Amino acid sequence: MKKIAIIGHFGLGGNYLDGQTIKTKIITQELVRQLGDDKVLKVDTHGGKKVLPKLFFQTISALRKTKNVVMLPAYNGIKFFTPILTFFNKIFKRKLFYIVIGGWLPQYLQDKKNLEKNLKKFDGIFVETNTMKTALENMGFKNVFVMPNCKNLQILSKEELVYPQGEPYRLCTFSRVCKEKGIEDAVNAVKAVNEELGRTVYTLDIYGQVDKNQTEWFENLKSTSPKYIAYGGMVEYDKSVDVLKNYFALLFPTYYQGEGFAGTLLDAMASGLPILASDWKYNSEIIQNGKTGFIFKTRDILGLKSMLLEFILNPKHLFDIKEHCLQAAEVFLPSNAVKILINELY
Repeated sequence: MKKIAIIGHFGLGGNYLDGQTIKTKIITQELVRQLGDDKVLKVDTHGGKKVLPKLFFQTISALRKTKNVVMLPAYNGIKFFTPILTFFNKIFKRKLFYIVIGGWLPQYLQDKKNLEKNLKKFDGIFVETNTMKTALENMGFKNVFVMPNCKNLQILSKEELVYPQGEPYRLCTFSRVCKEKGIEDAVNAVKAVNEELGRTVYTLDIYGQVDKNQTEWFENLKSTSPKYIAYGGMVEYDKSVDVLKNYFALLFPTYYQGEGFAGTLLDAMASGLPILASDWKYNSEIIQNGKTGFIFKTRDILGLKSMLLEFILNPKHLFDIKEHCLQAAEVFLPSNAVKILINELY
């Protein structure tokens, strides 16, 4: 009998760089490393509604063949897998775990009492922040643990840190490309600084997978932006440090409703790259203001502009925190994060 089953979106056969797929793969790879490949069973949820009948039987099989079952679903998946696992677990009596991706769960459960009741039967729900843990405990959950987001990144050494010299300073965004991630706000803030100073003091490179429902918006944004705003495409999750280390700062003006512990913050810390982020959701808990980055008010383009103007006058404010970014990144290595789950297994 295998020790653990992982039910999540592996996206086999495709190049998926969304947060759900990346986290599923990272957690699974670390469990394989610590437990052994022969102890881990994978159930790939890729395929949507057309594979639901197959997934139903694979889920029951996972309960039958393993001692522990871990699910990493998104909005639709949680409604499908939770009742199946809790119902059939009356027979198999396995340990059930749910690793939450993003920060949407407490609000999502507000009007879903049956789903809430079933999730309270799980042996562990692993959330990305203390704020989420508190929110769920206020709803009566007694099975919540904090497992910070993690990535198996090669953290730079102090000697490898890059200190950009002189204008134009290179900025970037590094997330899914959609309006709610604040991409357009970042563009507008950079444009405002350059226009006020009458020269190109900042450039902005946009990285990430473009949301398939917002391609028209993004094409329009690109076509109306100055030449110092560019789209850099997608970067493999294990190549992020090589790309980000050469930048001056990461802009993360998100107001995305489902934002949790964004993986881009880990990429930046491992690269020694200071973060300029909105105070949306959990950012203020994750980013140490003045130590790994700086926080401005959500949707406050003028606030971000003022911050960027300040750093032009004194770039040393950002250079001074680069080493602290590297230190902070150590906490979020998979080898450390996954211990929290392993300690709860049989």
